[in-house]
Amino acid sequence: MVPWENLLAFTLTALVLILIPGPAVLFSVGRTLALGRTGGLLSVVGVSLALIPIVALVAVGVGGLVAQSIVLFTILKVVGSLYLVYLGIQAIRHRKSAAAAPDLTGLPRGHARQLWQASSWVSPIRRRSPSSSRCCRSSSI
Repeated sequence: MVPWENLLAFTLTALVLILIPGPAVLFSVGRTLALGRTGGLLSVVGVSLALIPIVALVAVGVGGLVAQSIVLFTILKVVGSLYLVYLGIQAIRHRKSAAAAPDLTGLPRGHARQLWQASSWVSPIRRRSPSSSRCCRSSSI
């Protein structure tokens, strides 16, 4: 039986984590505000569909493998960091074109696939997954 103090601490921590919106929620809200209902809906669909390969990989044991292998975990962290640096450099290089006021009256025809593809990267690169944090590193896993 789990002690009441531990259960209470776990419940409070879980509640705080649930109430804090993650990057997928913030991304979807931002796209909805910028592109309207259709853009927001396509963003939500893209974020949700991107979870399917992640769940499949965890189901076959890749999450446990990453949690146990310090080398693989470090490689994933370095690759993720390099990708974020790349995104930052691209944002700096293209800041003038991004600063131009786009027409936000609605989602342009033919851009739905591009919007869905862009939103499908929000879930895989977020940092809330258990395999990407040190909290799961123990010899009992």
